[in-house]
Amino acid sequence: MMSDFSQRLATGILFFIVIIGGSIYSPLSFGAIWLLAALLGQIEFYRLIKKSGGNPQFFGGVIIGFTLFVTNFVYVQSEFEKWYWLLLNIPLIYLVFLFEVYRKNSNPFYNISYTLVGVIYIALPFTLLNYIVVDIQNLPAYEFRPWVLIGMIMTLWANDSWAYIWGSWLGKNKLFPSISPGKSWEGFIGGYISCLLWSWLMSVFIEDITLIDWLVIASILSLVGTLGDLVESKLKRSLGIKDSGNLLPGHGGILDRFDALIMSIPFVLVYLYIKYWAFV
Repeated sequence: MMSDFSQRLATGILFFIVIIGGSIYSPLSFGAIWLLAALLGQIEFYRLIKKSGGNPQFFGGVIIGFTLFVTNFVYVQSEFEKWYWLLLNIPLIYLVFLFEVYRKNSNPFYNISYTLVGVIYIALPFTLLNYIVVDIQNLPAYEFRPWVLIGMIMTLWANDSWAYIWGSWLGKNKLFPSISPGKSWEGFIGGYISCLLWSWLMSVFIEDITLIDWLVIASILSLVGTLGDLVESKLKRSLGIKDSGNLLPGHGGILDRFDALIMSIPFVLVYLYIKYWAFV
């Protein structure tokens, strides 16, 4: 019988290989991996909301998430020319309102809100990855460059790992005890320092962006990522559950693994595009 630690380790290694390998191999494998993550994340979210008494539109929300990712993928792959694909997302959003007319629920606008929150909170950040895995400095010419994304993922994992180590060793002052009693200021600070050091290492191997860029991104990932973790923890605490799902044995669900990344992606994207387009 596999021990909990062995199961967690085996799942973690397999998860790492699939995510990193799929993101690097080709644009199509990148799209498939992250589209799947987006859809599974949405399904997890809607199931959690269902447990709380809400009744989101599973099918409608997932279709919007699927279309949002695919249309943006096509738009980027076409070197930002096939913008008309993006128009498909507009009527789909309003179909959520129309479909609710045919559902027998006492709180229709709560359900509409839950459905669209699943799109904004989960599907949209994963969709924005399409704009990070390109050579931003040479747009609109398209070149698949997944290395900044890989650096982001590894920097986040370094932050989480070292925050846990520092917190376990020195943690005394709770960061947000009402939401996540295990997190401490000592762990956050230790994770942030380790995150900055790791970002320096990323700048040595990944030269798509500068060391300053990596330090800024590391700061975003550490601060916003920690808050993203707390957002999901607050959701789970309100429902009285430990994990968002059981898809990854020993690690929970998709939202448990990507909560920090989901919240960080929009901030990193805005920073990079402002840096390389507004100040050129």
